[in-house]
Amino acid sequence: MTPLLVLVFGISPAIAVGTDLLYAAITKAGGTWVHAMRKTVNWRVAGLLAIGSLPASVATTLALKSLAPDVTELSTLITTMLGVALILTAGALLFKDKLRELSRQRASHHEGWSKRTTSIVTVLMGVVLGVLVTISSVGAGALGAAMLFFLYPRLTSVQIVGTDIVHAVPLTAVAGLGHVALGSVDYSLLGSLLLGSLPGIYLGSHLAAKIPERVLRPTLAGMLVLIGGKLVF
Repeated sequence: MTPLLVLVFGISPAIAVGTDLLYAAITKAGGTWVHAMRKTVNWRVAGLLAIGSLPASVATTLALKSLAPDVTELSTLITTMLGVALILTAGALLFKDKLRELSRQRASHHEGWSKRTTSIVTVLMGVVLGVLVTISSVGAGALGAAMLFFLYPRLTSVQIVGTDIVHAVPLTAVAGLGHVALGSVDYSLLGSLLLGSLPGIYLGSHLAAKIPERVLRPTLAGMLVLIGGKLVF
């Protein structure tokens, strides 16, 4: 969403990120409710992620306000971080299965991390996501899920997705409110995105079911690499 707003519609990077964060918080809230009702959320893991990501998001917002007070500097920083986050997300899409297989092999050979170590790494992963999401609005989806696949190979795919979405809601809300404080949210744009998302979700859910994952995943990853490279370079 953010690169689309920046590259196609010419929206300021800061406005695009701030608006997209609030949009994500609202739209993902419905997914949280569904996964909670289906009991496909590991609340402990989601909590560990939030322990790292929410303070990191607040700290990043404060840093943005003090380190990049100039609009031009802020836009340059956001554009670069957005490109990096998109490339990382593309890698997560392409290598998600390999990461999970490596983690399963390690666990089967009793070489897995202890529960304490895994918890600490999960919190640190939350810190990384908090910084990335606050600056670029990217990372709470595919990148977060790929990390969870590696750390928790015994969780099912639907539990990974449910946990990732539940964590994304407070993270994007806190980051979005931070951008509200920075004055980088366009509320009319937010309303238009929410209005358009209703038919978009309906159409997308039907199209996704008909496109094989072996085609969809590399296509999406390729698009993210191209867009990310354009933003970075």
